[in-house]
Amino acid sequence: MTESLVRNKPGMASIKEMPVLQDGPPPGGFAPVRYARRIPTSGPSATAIFLTAFGAFAYGMYQVGQGNKVRRALKEEKIAARSAILPMLQAEEDERFVKEWKKYLEEEARIMKDVPGWKVGESVYNSGKWMPPATGELRPEVW
Repeated sequence: MTESLVRNKPGMASIKEMPVLQDGPPPGGFAPVRYARRIPTSGPSATAIFLTAFGAFAYGMYQVGQGNKVRRALKEEKIAARSAILPMLQAEEDERFVKEWKKYLEEEARIMKDVPGWKVGESVYNSGKWMPPATGELRPEVW
């Protein structure tokens, strides 16, 4: 399409001869430009999210408390069972200790039979307080 048809002027020698045709606004003006940021509200509100999270936390802490009660009851049951069998275990250990102590005294009497004035089983420390050995063995270096 030629310029002569667009401007209704049959032949132009220069572009400067073109009439000025300026674009303008449509009748009634342009629609207002939306420059504000408007984010649509979709999903739950912050309050709803907070209350849901708080509820979940509260329920979880309640469950922890219930688990602690069960765990405490099991622990008390275990302690009660152990304290019930403790006298029997102590009696067995005392019996074992007496047997080992007799063996120890026999061995001491055999080794020290030639030493004059030696009393078998008498403490050389003379503290006056008897204490059982801390280990399970009675002088293992002797055996």
